[in-house]
Amino acid sequence: MSTYFITAIDTDAGKTIVTGLLARYLKEKGENVITMKLSQTGCEERSDDLLAHRRLMDIDWLPEDQQGLTCPYLFRFPASPHLAAEMEGITIEEVKLDEAISTIQQSYETILLEGVGGLMVPINSELLVADYIQKHNFPLILVTSGRLGSINHTLLTLEVMKKRSIPLYGLVYNHYPVTEPEITKDSSKVLKQYLHQYYPDALWAEVPILKNSEVPELDMEEWFR
Repeated sequence: MSTYFITAIDTDAGKTIVTGLLARYLKEKGENVITMKLSQTGCEERSDDLLAHRRLMDIDWLPEDQQGLTCPYLFRFPASPHLAAEMEGITIEEVKLDEAISTIQQSYETILLEGVGGLMVPINSELLVADYIQKHNFPLILVTSGRLGSINHTLLTLEVMKKRSIPLYGLVYNHYPVTEPEITKDSSKVLKQYLHQYYPDALWAEVPILKNSEVPELDMEEWFR
C-alpha cells in the first residue's frame, strides 16, 4: 500500500488534472487506486476536484466519496481552508484527516492524495500542508508549469522540501497555461537541471495541452514500479 501526496507550486497549477491522469494511468495498469482530496473550498455537497478525478478515471462516484471519506472537509467559501472553515464555525481536525486516510488505506493499494494550494497553505491555525506531509513522510509529486514565474515558485517549493526533508517522488510539468514557447522550453531546461543536481532520483513527466475532451497518454514508464 502506497500513499502519494500531490501538491503544486500554487493554486490552479493543474494538480487536480494531474491527480486524475495519474489515477487513470494506474487504473489502466490494473492497480487498485483511489484519489482523495485533503479538503476543498468553494463548493457544496460534492467536491468538484473529486468529480474531475472520477471523470478522468472514467468511473462513477464511489461509495467512499458518498461517505465523505475521500474529502473529509468541504466548505462553501472559495478561500484557504483555514479561513473557509472558520467562516462556518469549524476547525479542521488533523485526527479526522488521519482517520479518513487510514480507512481508505484498508481497501486500496494506492492512494493519490491531492492537497490544497501549495505547500505553505494553512490547514488550520497550527498546521500547514507542509507540516502534514512531513509528519506522514508522504512521497510528494509536485505539479509545476511553464508559465512566467514558475521557475521561482518551483525552486522555492523545492527549497522548503529540502529543508524539511520531504521526499520528492516526481515533478510533473504541465504545459497549461500556454505561454511563449521560449519560456516553456527554458523553464523545463532549468527545472531539469535543478532536479539533476539536487534530486537525482526524482522522476519527470509532462502533461501536454488538453484539446477538447481528449485524455492524453502519459509517458511514465518509470513511475509507480
